[in-house]
Amino acid sequence: MFGPFERMMAWRYLRARRKEGFVSVIAGFSLLGIGLGVATLIIVMAVMNGYREDIMDRILGVNGHIDIRGVEYSIADYDVRVAAINDVPGVESAMPQITGQVMATASGVSSGAVVRGVRGEDLAARTVVSENIVQGSLPAFARGEGIMIGVRMAERFRVNLGDTLTLISPKGNVTAFGTAPRLKGYPIVGLFDVGMSDFDSNIIFMPLELAQIYFKYPDSVTGIEIQVEDPDQAQFIARQIMDISGSGVRILSWEQTNSTFFNALQVERNVMFLILTLIIIVAAFNIISGMIMLVKDKSRDIAVLRTMGATRGMVMRVFFLAGASVGVTGTILGLFLGVLFCGNIESIRQVLEKMTGTELFSAEIYFLSKIPAVMDWSEVVSVVLMALVLSFAATIYPSWRAAKTDPVEALRYE
Repeated sequence: MFGPFERMMAWRYLRARRKEGFVSVIAGFSLLGIGLGVATLIIVMAVMNGYREDIMDRILGVNGHIDIRGVEYSIADYDVRVAAINDVPGVESAMPQITGQVMATASGVSSGAVVRGVRGEDLAARTVVSENIVQGSLPAFARGEGIMIGVRMAERFRVNLGDTLTLISPKGNVTAFGTAPRLKGYPIVGLFDVGMSDFDSNIIFMPLELAQIYFKYPDSVTGIEIQVEDPDQAQFIARQIMDISGSGVRILSWEQTNSTFFNALQVERNVMFLILTLIIIVAAFNIISGMIMLVKDKSRDIAVLRTMGATRGMVMRVFFLAGASVGVTGTILGLFLGVLFCGNIESIRQVLEKMTGTELFSAEIYFLSKIPAVMDWSEVVSVVLMALVLSFAATIYPSWRAAKTDPVEALRYE
């Protein structure tokens, strides 16, 4: 399509000379603009994908895909329900539990927390927790010897393995002098670190038998959490469970309980894509302005080429190739930078934090302890194609204008 003549002339026009150096500067900024736009778009999309995927894996891994709660009171026949639920196709596991809010205190520090009473074997099946136990062991928890807390909670209360954490329940014991808060200390038999700041700071796992005694739910639980094989089928499986559960319970899938959060993430992702696309569009306009200036500066050369036999198509291809080269080079540069940055984003964050002495990614704010980045190659290809299309489109008008140059008029006014 492009012969040796077109390639040679395009390369000559892109090289900087004293007279037309300003045009080359504009071309250079256009190249950098497209490169930075493509790289930024790839990086932001990868971080948004990684954040959504990591949050979803951790939320669903910890909280389950389907939640069954009693409408008014606790669920008494939970073992029978669990057995029936486990027979539903697509169900991976069902975990009865007791959930309650408490005030935790130790070492003179007090803070609110959420207690989740579960069986040891059920907690072992939740790999998000069981595979991230940094101190202690599950067997001691399963034997009912104590509780398990997150590492961030342990840091806040200045406690460690073997220390006692005192729990105060707002639903206290009724006495002749009124309601007295229920207070009891439990030894810490394990510390976990799942990587979610909110979870590691506020969740306390307690053996189910101890939770039934502490919260006064003898032979009953407050809910049943269900894990399914395919999270996308959670709503369909929830309807099947509802058919066999009867009345007295409320069943919600993870889409219903977390819909606001994930919808907000999707909206933010779409808005960020549109905003960052403007960077590439601005760079494309820089290509247009740079090429128009180049055509005006080279009008005498175009006239000479036309008188020597160059056709309008050849002239158009010369300037199209010159402009497209800027866009293609910038896109390739942006692709390289984006992929390289995504592959080393956590190391780059740590280096920047050491250089600036500031915390760039606070786990308390972003819920995660490190920056996740998951590149969707279909999105990367879409970004690259979009940048190439905009770059090619930006060169059409200047190339057409160069081809329409009248050699007689151009030479007359020189």
